[in-house]
Amino acid sequence: MTQTLSQRDIDIISSQLGRTPSGINKIAHYSPNGTPQVLEMETWVFNQPFPTLYWLSSKAIDKALAKIESQGVVKQLEQRIQEDEELREAYHASHRDYIARRWEVMSDEHKQIIEEKGFKPLFEKLGIGGIANWDQVRCLHMQYAHHLAGNNVIGKILDEEFQIRGVADAE
Repeated sequence: MTQTLSQRDIDIISSQLGRTPSGINKIAHYSPNGTPQVLEMETWVFNQPFPTLYWLSSKAIDKALAKIESQGVVKQLEQRIQEDEELREAYHASHRDYIARRWEVMSDEHKQIIEEKGFKPLFEKLGIGGIANWDQVRCLHMQYAHHLAGNNVIGKILDEEFQIRGVADAE
């Protein structure tokens, strides 16, 4: 069910995104200080499928992750996933968690639309951020949003190796 957002949350999210938010199901994660950081999105937005369940709204986390991405960390993580069977399985489990959560929170109306329009196989196959190849890391932002709201091994690595949780908790 869609959560009614407080005016305070709408104002903060509008500032974070630089626009009025739309398609938000609820706030999936707040900082310890009460700042919205991860938005749980609707799965059917503007009359089209939207496979991204968790959207990172935090400017501070966004900036920290962009810096890490610019240093080539995505390719390094993908290499580690290829070489480390345990990490690969944990990463695949993160995708399965994402898919299960996305289907679980989807409204009956959206499930019906997605099934009628033939999109259900995509929602059952596409992982974090709508990615089909589960050995690739499309975007650290989507990984970290899922980490804060769910179960994501890449987000855990970002906390352990790059101290992103410190940035998140300081907001």
